[in-house]
Parts: sequence; structure tokens; C-alpha cells
Amino acid sequence: MTPHPRTVVAALGTAQTLAWASTYYLPAILAVPMARDLGTSVAGVMAAFSGALVVSALVGPRMGAWIDRWGGRPVLMASNGVFAVGLLMLAFAPDVAVLWLAWLLLGLGMGGGLYESAFATLVRLQGAQARRSITGITLIAGFASTVGWPASAALESWLGWRGTCAVWAGLHLLLGLPLNALLPRVTAAAGACASGGERPAEPAAPAQDPPGLQGPDRRRALVVLAFLFAVTGFVSTALATHLPQLMMAAGASAALALWVGGLMGPAQVVARLLEFTRLRHVHPLVLARWATAGHPLGVLLLFVGGPAMAPLFGLLHGAGNGMLTLTKGSLPLALFGSTGYGARQGLLMAPARLLQASAPFVTGLVIERLGALTLGLTAALGVAAWIALLQVQASTTPQAGPSASRDRSH
Repeated sequence: MTPHPRTVVAALGTAQTLAWASTYYLPAILAVPMARDLGTSVAGVMAAFSGALVVSALVGPRMGAWIDRWGGRPVLMASNGVFAVGLLMLAFAPDVAVLWLAWLLLGLGMGGGLYESAFATLVRLQGAQARRSITGITLIAGFASTVGWPASAALESWLGWRGTCAVWAGLHLLLGLPLNALLPRVTAAAGACASGGERPAEPAAPAQDPPGLQGPDRRRALVVLAFLFAVTGFVSTALATHLPQLMMAAGASAALALWVGGLMGPAQVVARLLEFTRLRHVHPLVLARWATAGHPLGVLLLFVGGPAMAPLFGLLHGAGNGMLTLTKGSLPLALFGSTGYGARQGLLMAPARLLQASAPFVTGLVIERLGALTLGLTAALGVAAWIALLQVQASTTPQAGPSASRDRSH
């Protein structure tokens, strides 16, 4: 029996919350006790985490191609097993070498178990109609840090960092694996369709999926989106790891800096709710332009108005980041269509993963030299991404006929 689409979204969203909370958001809480126990520095633990992001970038395109062919169920279920083994390796790591091996294994799981794979899974099942489901997943998993950070902190105070990793490993086997097992089975594509892609799986993707941009327009859009995701991914990771330090460098108190950080999560969720309701008919390209402008505008207000504008900065940055997360799934679908979505998504996100791996270290060095002016550099990156997006058009006007008309209304 094929599960209802809402069941699929709920299962995927919950599994994604677990995946993000137990991997991407883990070092923020456990890096210090890990370093202390293993006799290394916090920077050394973060370097291992950066290695995981590099691995995820390298394997992402292959994972996406597998989802295009066999669907997301086997890939996401396998990622739960990899996550569990990696976290158990962390829990029993006797030295830094095993710590590195564990994080590299977790990077393999991240390459097949985070948002890109979840988005590709939905597109494999729903085709061009997957946008609303993509938003639904990000609405649920948007609480990954809100849930993950307090949970990891509470577990660490009770069981220590090793026990915390073991609990997260158990949750992947007891919760994440069964949730991903609820996804519909699909038959492996066997042959090519007329458009040059593989035949739809069962259940089949909806018909009349527009082919998307073609020719020079397509190549330009691919380059722009890779640049957009890389730049915004770098800024997002930089702010996630250094926000309190940057706010205090800009004149905010420690309490205000923490409050600004607390505003970002709700701002992300509110932005996604707006996209899910009021803005659901707005083209993802327009939403991406609005979202990309959020961080630079917030920095401008902070520089002009001083610490009093710090909460508004947090709201603008958080809302923009939240909107950008879902446009990473919906914008490539709107511009290029669903054929080959998974492999293409992996390629588009590979530069972002690589830049994200360097963001904590590079940003830390820049802050030491420039202080609050570091925000001027991140704002400049945001402006560059916004200008690049202006070079992309939403319609496929070079294509004549009904398909072009459908794309303009997409």
C-alpha cells in the first residue's frame, strides 16, 4: 500500500531532523568535551568535522544518481546504518585517529542522508509537483538545531559525550531507519525516455513535467546556482559557528548576542511557513532573490544603527537563510525539471559543501584581523550572489510552443 504524501513528508521531515541534529549540529555541543577527553584541540575536532563535509561533497553526486535510478528509500535507509556505525565509532573512539575515521564515515552518511537526498527522493516520487512537499520537510527539519542542541547538551551532562553519541546511534536504528522504510518502493529505471532521462519509477511522477531551461540559458543558470549555493552556504555556516562572537564584536552584549542567535531559528520557520502558505505561488527564483538580500540588508542596518539593530539583523538573516534552504530544493526543480534531479542536485551542492567545510576556520581567522568588519565581507558575498541571480530568467523563452508557456507559469 502506497503511503499518503503527507505521511511521506512527516516521515522524511522527522528523519531529517534526526539526521541533522546528530551530525551537522553535534560539534557545537560536543567538540569541547571530545577535545578534552581525547587530548586534542577544539580546532582539531572541528577539522575532523570539516573532513566529513568534504566527503559529503564528493559522494553527493553519486548518491543523487542512485536516487534518480532506484528512489530514495534504499539510500536513506543505508544512511541511517552509516550514521549509526559512525556515531558508535565516535562513542568508543580511543584516540584522534579513530575520531577522524568516525567523522569521515559520518560524512559518507551526510552525503546520502541530508536535505539533498530528501529533496531528490520527493522529486523521484512526485516530479514537478514536489515543491510543496519540499517545503513541508524543511518546516519540520527546521527545528533540528532547536531540538538537537538542547538534547545533546542534556544527554552530555547525564551520560557524557560518548553516551550521547551512542544514544544518537540508537535513535538512527530505532527511529530513523523505520521512518525512511515507510517511503514508497520504486522500481529501478530500465532504459531511457524520449527526453533523454530514465523512465519514471512506480509510483510514477506526474506527467507534463516541463523540460526546463535549455542551451546557454541552462548553462548560465547551472553556474549561477552553484555559485549561489556555495556563497550562501559559506555565509550560513560562518554565522552558525561565529554569530555570538560577531555580534559582540559589533558592540552587542553577551546576553544580546545569545538572544540574536535565538531569534534566527524562529525566523527561519516563519519564512518557510510563509512560502508554504502566502507565497506558494511565487516563483522560487523570486523567493531566492528576496532571501539572498536578507543577510546584506541586516548587516547594513546593524552597521548604521549599531547594537540596537542586532535583533533585526538576526531576523533578516534567519528568514533569508530559512527561505534559501527550501529554494535549494525547489529552484533547481523549477528551472531544470525533474529528469536527473538527484545527480544534478549533488553536483550543484558539491561546491557549497566544500566551502562550508572551510567556513569555521577561515571566518575565525578573518574575525581575528577584522572583527565586526567580517560582516561586511559576508554581506558583499550576499550582494554578489544576488547580482548573479539577476542573470537568470524564470521562463524558458528560447523554447517555442506549449512547453515554454507551461514553464512561464511554473
